[in-house]
Amino acid sequence: MTDHVISRNPTSGEIIATYPLQSAAELETALQQSASAFAQWRNTEIAQRVKVLRQLGEQLRQRQDQLATLATLEMGKPIAQARAEVLKCASLCDWYAEHGPAMLADQPTLVENQQAWQSFRPLGVILAVMPWNFPYWQVLRGAVSMLLAGNTYLLKHAPSVMGCAWLMQELFAATDLPRGAFNVINVDNDGVSAAIKDPRVAAIAVTGSVRAGGAIAAQAGAVLKKTVLELGGADPFIVLADADLDAAVASAVTGRYQNSGQVCMAAKRFIIEESIAEAFEARFSAAVQALKVGDPLQEETYIGPMARYDLRDELDHQVQETLQQGARLVLGGHKIEGVGNYYAPTILADVTPAMTAFRQEIFGPVAAITVARDAQHALQLANDSEFGLSATVWSGNEALAQELAEQLETGAVFINGNGASDPRVAIGGVKKSGYGRELSSFGVHEFCNIQTVWKNRR
Repeated sequence: MTDHVISRNPTSGEIIATYPLQSAAELETALQQSASAFAQWRNTEIAQRVKVLRQLGEQLRQRQDQLATLATLEMGKPIAQARAEVLKCASLCDWYAEHGPAMLADQPTLVENQQAWQSFRPLGVILAVMPWNFPYWQVLRGAVSMLLAGNTYLLKHAPSVMGCAWLMQELFAATDLPRGAFNVINVDNDGVSAAIKDPRVAAIAVTGSVRAGGAIAAQAGAVLKKTVLELGGADPFIVLADADLDAAVASAVTGRYQNSGQVCMAAKRFIIEESIAEAFEARFSAAVQALKVGDPLQEETYIGPMARYDLRDELDHQVQETLQQGARLVLGGHKIEGVGNYYAPTILADVTPAMTAFRQEIFGPVAAITVARDAQHALQLANDSEFGLSATVWSGNEALAQELAEQLETGAVFINGNGASDPRVAIGGVKKSGYGRELSSFGVHEFCNIQTVWKNRR
């Protein structure tokens, strides 16, 4: 078993840094710091918490180039997209600073003329196990709301982006947040298990694979601790015959190939009504071919390398297996030779529900096209999945699109628009895509003790 993790540049293959795993004693120190910080932070006035969020937003803006460059170096995100991620995190801080206090205000009510109210109390130390694909946004979209509520945040980040994790800790250290209220740990699976079992940890948040989420949820359940899971997705992207085809194609390209296709809540299964399937494929293929693949530090690059070499191997296996099962290769379908962990932007057509690219999550620059007879068949295909994170519907008939949205088994539906996450609305999944919600007031309340208080009840 290794005693360290490695940050490796997927563009060059070179090692950026090596980070030793922390010992049991070092984990104990981190837990003590987080618990001690909670004892202080939970009693801090909401105005002080808001001040810290505004300070964090300012830090993110001041250091956006440093943050973006490190993300590009560690996981290959094109620099323009990395910079946008940092600024989105800053806007998140601003939004919660403005709207968060109202979410945590007591909610008074009268019950049979007896005075009562509901209060939102923090739970304690929240352990967060986070992925590499959005190394800042995935962390901060949970951490900001949890800290606002008075919790403290213990981050176990993905091994390949530990540099981003430590840099975020630096940013928090430059604010008035108590030391230890945002803490990073670098531990293996045994260390995660020890933290889950530790009585000072109150709850666990996970974004990652179904396998990782299931394993952590099982351990947390054994000690009766709450979990919020955002796991995999095989999100359907439905295009009906009456859709604005040019707009749908543009949205499809962004939805599938942003971040080199390494997005949980993103278009993956393209379900196209039969009468426009040929036209969609032609326009989609032309648009994908026009995307710039190359050095992610160049502003014009849209698709960079995949984050890890093992993930590229897994993706290629899924593509080749789908082709062997009878799919038709429209574009790509291979690793790009030479230096760097690149995979050619790929389109698979004639994909059926029995094939790998339909049934599994495809995490990379690969789109799978399936033809539907009509709107109801498209709905049936969309729901024929063990995942339920998000879905997209394109149709000129918004009433029909709304009807389909009501029947889609997903946590989010986007009608005639691009998929996105935004602090004003909740995100999360159903089925094997997980449970619980992040963002909006729902994300704040997920990690609160919603305490009911009665006064003078008789």
